[in-house]
Amino acid sequence: MLATTPPRHRRGATPRIRAVVPSASLPAPSVSDRRKVLPQYVLPKRGLTAFAGRVASRERGATTTRLVRWFVQKYGVDMDEAANPDIASYASFNDFFTRALRDGARPLADAALVSPVDGSISQLGVIDHDQIVQAKGHRYGATALVGGDPDLAARFHDGSFATLYLSPRDYHRIHMPCDGVLTRMIHVPGALFSVNPTTARGVPGLFARNERVVCVFESAQVGVFVLTLVGATIVGSMATVWHGAVNPPRVRRIREWHYPEREVALKQGDEMGRFMLGSTVVLLFTQAAGVRFEASWESGRAIRLGEAMAATS
Repeated sequence: MLATTPPRHRRGATPRIRAVVPSASLPAPSVSDRRKVLPQYVLPKRGLTAFAGRVASRERGATTTRLVRWFVQKYGVDMDEAANPDIASYASFNDFFTRALRDGARPLADAALVSPVDGSISQLGVIDHDQIVQAKGHRYGATALVGGDPDLAARFHDGSFATLYLSPRDYHRIHMPCDGVLTRMIHVPGALFSVNPTTARGVPGLFARNERVVCVFESAQVGVFVLTLVGATIVGSMATVWHGAVNPPRVRRIREWHYPEREVALKQGDEMGRFMLGSTVVLLFTQAAGVRFEASWESGRAIRLGEAMAATS
């Protein structure tokens, strides 16, 4: 059974702060995709996100119930999978959006790595030295993704990656793909573009451009790996079970937290974090891990939390 422990608000050590490093230049997007995403460059994304966060956190009784019911109908959310299927019982939209699953809804496959989320596969494969595929013809750097730390990024040169997109209808808690001990967390401020497939094709360096939370783990199965939570427009916050909400605050400099050995040790399938509205997860694995993705895993495929993702050496 998958754990559904709510985020705890243990802050740990005072974060280190350093300057944001911009992502490397990338090929220009296609004309059609560029035109589709042009409005996002001029929209007040931070203002919209802050407003959405306030609305989603308010307890408004019947108004909240109407909003949740509209959302369930519009996006086809399967409430039979929820631990609490009663729409009227959710005090706020955030309570609904971060709802737990009922026991047994997502059994864990017998695999070295399992899917950490419900969603769909955006891209996956081999990291070309430092370069990660964002969409057809477009790449971005692992160094930029992790906040400009070349030593951390170098550990994943020629390794493997998987980019997993969570749509509004999906379950929005993130779980561990394997056992792991947290060593470091990095909050990288950035833009708040949408992360849907059209935007991934139209905005260069999207996942190394948007705000993100980079979680670095050590694992007996795969060695060091990174699980990155990427923010987006109207994603009110990203939270982890050991820290609580990482953002807000939304600051202009990178913040880092380092964790003593085994202070945060999680098992495969344990909840590690959650999104307040939909977004994307990017996983990085080292070459030494020998990650071999399931043959059925390919771009565009729908995935379920707990299903087999990959074997390892």
